[in-house]
Amino acid sequence: MTPELRRQLRAKAHKLKPVVITGQAGITPGVLGEIDLALEHHELIKVRVNAGDREARAEMTALICGESGAELVQSLGHVITLFRKSPERGKKA
Repeated sequence: MTPELRRQLRAKAHKLKPVVITGQAGITPGVLGEIDLALEHHELIKVRVNAGDREARAEMTALICGESGAELVQSLGHVITLFRKSPERGKKA
């Protein structure tokens, strides 16, 4: 991801609210499924990662990015911003 694209995505994400919030159970298949659906529909989303410390949040963020195929745009506190280009958006009917 180029710095220019990252800057544009951060600007677009500024007004967004988290669409997925991880719970006490952490990163479950259900949470990953919701993240995948949200990325398919919106491409750019925010996720609230509820973890006790910075290291745990970093591990959870890496797991989410690895499983979803999304790129991390920004991480501020407990909220991460993810982007994944949708193959359907590029196609015209």
